[in-house]
Amino acid sequence: MIAATENLLEIKGLRKSFSITTGLLSRPLELKALQDITFSIKKGETLGIVGESGCGKSTLGRCILQLIAPDEGQVLWLGQDLTRLPAEEMRKRRADLQIIFQDPLASLNPRMTVGEIIADPLRTLRPGMGKAERQARVVRMMEAVGLLPEMINRYPHEFSGGQAQRIGIARALITEPKLIVCDEPVSALDVSIQAQILNLLSELKDEFGLTLIFISHNLSVVRHVSDRILVLYLGRIVELATGDEIYEDPKHPYTRALLTAVPIPDPKLARQRNIDALKGEIPSPINPPSGCTFRTRCRFAKPRCAEVRPPLETLEGGRLVACIRWREIEIPEESEAILGA
Repeated sequence: MIAATENLLEIKGLRKSFSITTGLLSRPLELKALQDITFSIKKGETLGIVGESGCGKSTLGRCILQLIAPDEGQVLWLGQDLTRLPAEEMRKRRADLQIIFQDPLASLNPRMTVGEIIADPLRTLRPGMGKAERQARVVRMMEAVGLLPEMINRYPHEFSGGQAQRIGIARALITEPKLIVCDEPVSALDVSIQAQILNLLSELKDEFGLTLIFISHNLSVVRHVSDRILVLYLGRIVELATGDEIYEDPKHPYTRALLTAVPIPDPKLARQRNIDALKGEIPSPINPPSGCTFRTRCRFAKPRCAEVRPPLETLEGGRLVACIRWREIEIPEESEAILGA
């Protein structure tokens, strides 16, 4: 058994870049997707990872699962560095590390039945399991995610988006993993269906003792399921805190700006949101701004923000923030009302 206080996963100094070629005669450009990522997750915890598109969220999830090899750093699973494992040894760890994809229908093979799709990880990772046992486990997982057993011989096109995502969740659960990376699992679904899938994930987490990494661009979705929230901007951690701390007392200007994008029912407060609204486009990760990468969009930026790369500072209680001005910034009363709405 793993102690409740023991880290299940530790990420240390993770870096990942991609080489981008723009033309036949041009030199390749370096796209810096992840820079100096360090954090840990305890057993049974749900860590939300939030940020705009292009901030490196999905790349981070795939590096953790070793679907993409990081350039530098360590991915320690129960103390063992997955980045140094031979392919065959990593294959043995796959049963413990699973993923739920963003587009449910695109992630399912249209030529396979639901039963075959859910059982596929067992055929690969549990080759010694008999057909009857495999079938029984598939039925049990279908029931656990709210699918009727008589659907087992249907094909993906016969299901709605929400049902297709339940199939994907059952497939991820079938090997009884310890950690599941949920890569924007509800962003392609209708709002009413999103709530059903989020509630299902919470129930399954308790039932199966899961640890989750929940990736999303939507802070309201992340808040619903996460114990702690990690905020990424241009491949760097800018804040890491509990869900309550993030929503009640955000320290980084980027976190505050993301919170203003969370829908609220009060029209008056909604009109005032330009106080901390996120302005402009995210800079290119090929040529990021000097100093603080958020400074080009930050209303609190000063000239020194262009000169100093803010360190990831550890605050009381283990909270992290990367902003050289966070102590100087005061939130106006009207902004506090908006953030706390």
